[in-house]
Order: sequence, then structure tokens, then C-alpha cells
Amino acid sequence: MNSIPANVAEKTLHDENEQQIPVAESPHSDADIVEGKTVGTPFADNAKFKLRDVEVFYGETRAIKNVSLDIASNEVIAFIGPSGCGKSTFLRCLNRMNDSIDICRVKGTLELDGQDIYDPRQDVVELRARVGMVFQKPNPFPKSIYDNVAYGPRIHGLANRKSDLDDIVESSLRKAGLWDEVKDRLDSTATGMSGGQQQRLCIARAIAVSPEVVLMDEPCSALDPIATAKVEELIAELSESYTIVIVTHSMQQAARVSHRTAYFHLGHLVEVNDTNTVFTSPEHQMTESYITGRFG
Repeated sequence: MNSIPANVAEKTLHDENEQQIPVAESPHSDADIVEGKTVGTPFADNAKFKLRDVEVFYGETRAIKNVSLDIASNEVIAFIGPSGCGKSTFLRCLNRMNDSIDICRVKGTLELDGQDIYDPRQDVVELRARVGMVFQKPNPFPKSIYDNVAYGPRIHGLANRKSDLDDIVESSLRKAGLWDEVKDRLDSTATGMSGGQQQRLCIARAIAVSPEVVLMDEPCSALDPIATAKVEELIAELSESYTIVIVTHSMQQAARVSHRTAYFHLGHLVEVNDTNTVFTSPEHQMTESYITGRFG
């Protein structure tokens, strides 16, 4: 979708435990940031998510610091920033994945289509059907390819007949660009697929329940370049039907797939802008320092 200058360093750091907030290797500090102030265009007219004054605590440690952001319908927004800056923590707030962490508390207002997703009356299973998740490492179930995709529609009662389920499985695999590769071996175990195929299967599994939003937490970090290119092409195609939020350590990837890019630093949301602006003329000095490789 976008291009960035050749002098922007490729970043491929991975941190599977971003709730730990290490001191970033940075020439800047919190003093360079006004808490709760994000430069650029953090808000949108056609917001799918409205997130206001969001804070996340792990025990007494504040991992997300007064973040406000809109995520627009049918946009691809990329979260970038140094390891441990809170990108994945913030992402997991959007379908309440942080609920599984006992010491985690989320404060603020988080609305999906105007509804508070942290309302005690909110059915979390229903929420996660609306807001699907694709994780960093492919995690297919130890079942057949067919049963992986059919799992969600079965438990949510989306198909009453076998023919309906067959249609959902085929449609989801087609959308994930997998149908032609696996249509003759749907009964084969999913764990026998290549890593790139497994990740696209996980995407097919996520979209099989017809979500409105798909969250992707470094979906290509474990993949080779060819598989990564296929997933990125898929993201572009899916954005016509879904809102997509992607966490990535690869700025090249953010530039290729996203419409807007959000830069996080030490739990702060520093800048949100259209992706071309972030990578060619960022408004905040810290954003510029990060994308030009001065730290991170």
C-alpha cells in the first residue's frame, strides 16, 4: 500500500512478553512526551472502536498510559514501537484477552460500535466472535484442516446443516488464499502444513465466524519472506471486508499493509498518522528517531 525511504532501518525484534516494560534504548525519556497527548490524527469520523483514556496495569506497573485512539471501519492500522512499549498489551485490550492475566487491570472507555466492551454484561465469547485474533506463532488445533475452520461456526451455531458448514469452510479458505492448496486434503491434520499455510489457516479460522475486526499480533514474525508476502497480500484483500489491527516490529511491513500507523513508546501513544506521513514526515521527534534507527 505504501513505500518508505530506503534509509529506514528494517526492524525485526521480537518480544513475546510485552507486558514486561523494559527501559528502551532511546535518547529520549518520558519527559519528551505529554501524557495523553498524541500528535497527528488519532481520531476518525467512521470509528469502529472508540478508545478513551485507556490505562492498563500489571499489578502496580502501568503498562499503558492514558491512551485515546479511534480505529476506523475497514482500515488497516499498524502498531509500531520498540520492544516492550505496550503494543501487544493494547491490542489485547480490544477483545479482552488480558482478562486471562490475573494481575491485569484495564481502565478507561473502550467502545465497539458505541457499546462498552468492558461492561459486566458483555458476553466475552460473543465479543471474541466479533473481534477475532491471529497470534504471533501459528496455533492450529491438532485436528483436520476442515475441523480447524469449522470449529468456530460449530460452537457459535452458525451452520445447521453439513452443507452450510461446507460452504463456510470453503469460503473461509478461499478468503485466506488456501483453498486451491488444501481442497484435496481437508481431512489431513493441520499440524502437517507449512508454517505459512498454518498461519493462513489460523486467519481462515478467525474469519469463519464472520468477525467485524481481526487483530493480528506479529502474524509474520515466524514466517519466511514468501509466506510473509502471501499473508500481506491477504491482509490487503481482507481490509475490504474487515477492520484490521496489526502489531509489527517490521516497519517495512507496516508501510506495505497499513493505512494508518500508530507509534507507541513506553506505554504512551506518541503519534498516529496516515502511514506515508509517519514514514516520510513524522510530526513527533521521537517517531522520527525511531523510524530512522536511532533507537529501538
